[in-house]
Amino acid sequence: MTKILHSKLTILVIGMILYGVTTVLLWKPAVPLPRPAGTASAEVAERKVAPWLWDSREVDQLVLELKKEKESLNLREQQLNELALRLQTERLELNQVTQMVRQLQTEFDRRVVRIQQEEPVNLKKLAKTYAAMTPEGAIPILKELDDNAIVKIFTYMKETETAPLLEAWAKSGASDAKRTAGISERLRVALRDNPPPGP
Repeated sequence: MTKILHSKLTILVIGMILYGVTTVLLWKPAVPLPRPAGTASAEVAERKVAPWLWDSREVDQLVLELKKEKESLNLREQQLNELALRLQTERLELNQVTQMVRQLQTEFDRRVVRIQQEEPVNLKKLAKTYAAMTPEGAIPILKELDDNAIVKIFTYMKETETAPLLEAWAKSGASDAKRTAGISERLRVALRDNPPPGP
């Protein structure tokens, strides 16, 4: 037995056991120094000493705010996506309407040009028709026309053809006389693309 007690291995094992028992018996945790409550350094010291005792209300509040912010951003992104889709749809509709308006404008311009080109021919025909009628027959029809139309028709008639019509019309009454005076004044300043041939 003395041989075992004198062996280096036995002495080493006994020394380790005694060291472990002594360390456990003498071990005391470090106690933080008292600091004034509410200071940042006191909170940091407490957290360094006992992290499991931290107050996580602030962290929970931050996490809650981040979740709300994320939900808000998701909702905003959804709204922006819906708005972009609606704008794209409205842009397509607007393009269709614009194309339709261009087609209508082109058709209208084509027809207006055609009407403008044919208007002198039609006005000449009407001028011949009213010149061939008696003043008593033409006046009731002329009274129903617009003054612009009458002036256009009269510009394609000779003075010898318009004079009896204006005279008969002026004799119809005071208001008719006033209207014929206005038409006569407009005839004085009226211009025509193709002047009538001379007498």
